[in-house]
Amino acid sequence: MVLGKKVVVVMPAYNAAQTLEKTYSEMPHEVVDDVILVDDFSHDRTTELARSLGIKVFLHESNYGYGRNQKTCYAEALKVDADIIVMLHPDYQYTPRLVLPMAAMIAGGEYDVVLASRIIGGGALSGGMPYYKYIFNRFLTAFQNLLMGSKLSEFHTGYRAFSRKVLETLPLLENSDDFVFDNQMLAQTLIFGFKIGELSCPTKYFPEASSINFWRSSRYGIGVILTSLTFRLQKLRFVHSRLFSSKGQRLGEGYYKKY
Repeated sequence: MVLGKKVVVVMPAYNAAQTLEKTYSEMPHEVVDDVILVDDFSHDRTTELARSLGIKVFLHESNYGYGRNQKTCYAEALKVDADIIVMLHPDYQYTPRLVLPMAAMIAGGEYDVVLASRIIGGGALSGGMPYYKYIFNRFLTAFQNLLMGSKLSEFHTGYRAFSRKVLETLPLLENSDDFVFDNQMLAQTLIFGFKIGELSCPTKYFPEASSINFWRSSRYGIGVILTSLTFRLQKLRFVHSRLFSSKGQRLGEGYYKKY
């Protein structure tokens, strides 16, 4: 716990057997109350290894996608009464040691969401981020800050922490099951008025770390642009998207009925 708040780490996993144990071993277990891993139908020993480490595992019956994986992660975290949920990839690209400061920023009541930014501190390229991904990141972030009126250093980190209230409020079931889920979730966070904080996070790119290729990155970029435009049109009241509506479907008992 951190300041009396229950901390649950969720790990959306796919073929993470080579890096899972190292990621798990470096978590600050003294403050982490529970760890949940959702295996999106891996072809390696991810599930077996996770269970041997004592991690609570949920296995998808098919490869549903990164966004759908997160929906299951958050639904299960809410079921175990998490107050703060930290989403950490098990591929060891982000340091697990930041779980504590990220959770503390929420437990202290200053922020509702905390992002671990690869851009603050300038370590993205030195950590091995491909140059084309860095350029995409900077362009898309600037575009989104302009349309959404925000001042984030990056919208595209996969290392995030949320308060329980955020996960209960956002219409997450309206989001994509693919990678653009991450970006839609941040856009929803902004439109619902939650406070976002950031801290610097070193990053490592290596063969075993998960990464999407150029074409999937391009498709993600198109999704980001469409999300941003929809956000702006919603703010101007030109459209009424369920993605940004309080009437949109939220996580809860209906999640498993939907899927």
